[in-house]
Amino acid sequence: MPAYRAPIQDIGFLLNNVFDADSLFSSMPGTVEVTTDLTSAIVEEAGKIAEGLLAPINQSGDQQSCQYNDGVVTTPDGFKEAYKAYAEGGWAGLTGEITYGGQGMPKTLSALIEEMSFAANSSFALFTILTTGATLTLSHHGSDELKLRYLPKMYEGIWTGTMCLTEPHAGTDLGMIKTRAVPNADGSYSLSGTKIFITAGEHDLAENIVHLVLAKLPDAPAGPRGISLFLVPKMLVDENSELTGERNGVRCGSIEHKMGIKASPTCVMNFDEATGYLVGELNNGLSHMFTMMNYERLSMGLQANGLADSAYQVAAAYAKDRVQGRAPTGPQQPEANADPLLVHPDVRRLLLTIRANILAGRSLSIFAAMQLDISRFHPDAAARSRADKLVSLLIPVQKAYCTDRGFDACVMAQQVLGGHGYVAEWGLEQNVRDARIAQIYEGANGVQALDLMGRKTVRANGELLALLSEEMDAFVASQAGVPAMQSYLVSLATCRKVLSDATLFVIDSAASNPEEIGAASYAYMELMGLTLYCFMWQRILAAALADKGGDNAEYLDGLVKVGEFFLARQVPRVLSLLAEIEAGAESLMAMAANQF
Repeated sequence: MPAYRAPIQDIGFLLNNVFDADSLFSSMPGTVEVTTDLTSAIVEEAGKIAEGLLAPINQSGDQQSCQYNDGVVTTPDGFKEAYKAYAEGGWAGLTGEITYGGQGMPKTLSALIEEMSFAANSSFALFTILTTGATLTLSHHGSDELKLRYLPKMYEGIWTGTMCLTEPHAGTDLGMIKTRAVPNADGSYSLSGTKIFITAGEHDLAENIVHLVLAKLPDAPAGPRGISLFLVPKMLVDENSELTGERNGVRCGSIEHKMGIKASPTCVMNFDEATGYLVGELNNGLSHMFTMMNYERLSMGLQANGLADSAYQVAAAYAKDRVQGRAPTGPQQPEANADPLLVHPDVRRLLLTIRANILAGRSLSIFAAMQLDISRFHPDAAARSRADKLVSLLIPVQKAYCTDRGFDACVMAQQVLGGHGYVAEWGLEQNVRDARIAQIYEGANGVQALDLMGRKTVRANGELLALLSEEMDAFVASQAGVPAMQSYLVSLATCRKVLSDATLFVIDSAASNPEEIGAASYAYMELMGLTLYCFMWQRILAAALADKGGDNAEYLDGLVKVGEFFLARQVPRVLSLLAEIEAGAESLMAMAANQF
């Protein structure tokens, strides 16, 4: 099967031509040194790591899986060596606070690196993104003492991190958690309870694992308002940030046997009067944890997009090489017994759909990551606030829509290979299995859709959508003098009109029937996602046309053709989504429970 190749050309074009990342970074004091040359060098090096270090142990890691023995988790062969090289390369602290040994790089850059890592080896990438998310949360909400004690070693990759939310009886509804934190005289807390589905909760890659755990004090208010966030290390740490040699009261009870990401341990974690330290404010832990959850949700979209890209590479190469049947217009290779698969329109439909959604998904992820960077680095408080609001709107869509399209892409790539796609040798069945979880964890896609429809749209009374409209209006205005763009912009206008109609319908109907929100939510998320993908393609097309006479003429011409396919074949789906939304809740809610 073809080896994975990092999409360096695509990334460079999107960063430099589509989003003009250099201008954004140079406008913010915290990123002024992040130049085009620097980002190019980092991306290229990350691509080499993905290709040469992570991809070669992807299939073997899946086949071997993590092993559990009496509380000890062993990763597959090659993972310890790969992680050591990753940590020694300084990648664990790429976006970390400079004060504590991080490199202070923007999320926009790390997002693209994450996508390549996920494409090459999703199981391995999960170890790294959990640590990054944990350090981000600690950086935002931890005390100076906690940050000084834990962040440097985590930035070095010597220690890793987790997030511990879900319990056997409480997943989406975290207000029901039972894990308890009892105050100790020395200011620490003793935590007791069980957490499940904890990614990288136990492993042999690092000398310590730093758990971020949601728990409640005995006298905490009921529901989500009574949740606090605690740092609970696997091994106890002294005031000098050195291991004491004493194991904390936290153990891995088992690991799950899963459909995919088998080289990533998904753990049951038992806390038995484990020593923990408060992160942030009491009873405000859920809010603090959203710092990490927003980061991880963005990463899930990147995971699915990366897996789609690696699947596409296999499928495209196969379609150009495999000969089956003749072209509808007559033999393209008369000297051979058959023509390549690529001559068949339906094979092209599959490949073009994958390619179009990869580029749009990557662009949307960059757009969202840039908002995170503005909210972190911009000197103007109003700009930071605006970016925060945009992030709150974009993240549920990016997480849900990118993961749905990413999984679809892996299945479509598998379809291109036919029977070969179904066997393990070609790797696509692993991509399908690995991609499936991205639609589930970090908030299932149905929950993301409900959050978008309920909190971010109906309850926000259009405020967040107005900000997105401003972004689109500014872009459309910038293209007023570009004749070649005008026919393309019609598609964006259609999407925006349909989205507006759908929004007004749900707001109006929900006033008399709250079930309309849930009934419309998934189709509305898909409508928003398709509109954003259309917006991203408008930006790609504009950049490609502006530079079409350059040295990359063939590449840019290909981008234009993929974009035209997307506008012609994918955008019309907005009308069916609107019809689904306007069908209302009645048919969904008509059946009695005993009729299912």
